[in-house]
Amino acid sequence: MPNPTPFRHRLRVYWEDTDAGGVVFYANYLKFFERARTEWLRALGVGQQALRAATGAIFIVTETRVRYRRPARLDDLLEVSVELRASGRASLTVNQAAWRADELLAEGEIRIGCVDAGTFRPQRIPTAIVSALR
Repeated sequence: MPNPTPFRHRLRVYWEDTDAGGVVFYANYLKFFERARTEWLRALGVGQQALRAATGAIFIVTETRVRYRRPARLDDLLEVSVELRASGRASLTVNQAAWRADELLAEGEIRIGCVDAGTFRPQRIPTAIVSALR
């Protein structure tokens, strides 16, 4: 059930995001992707603290694949997209990308699982979230 239009989140590159070479440290793209997914869920009406309080469920990353194409640098304004690719009973797979204007910097596929916050055992994605994703 792919989204017709990917969700987009803007963010600025700060000193703390860069490495000794003055470019965004590769692992920070995963942080950028995480922020965008959090805002995507928030835009769907899903606050992660509220989700945990109401259902005991949290989302965790279970798999990542990222391809780095071009470096981002200090003060760049990036746009990070989230596009749902697949939805299972207890997991979501999303495609994500980081852009600077029309230039693709990094792209990846992230799989997130829904688990019980106390046991970390897989849990069905709450019905309200499944409905919001449609």
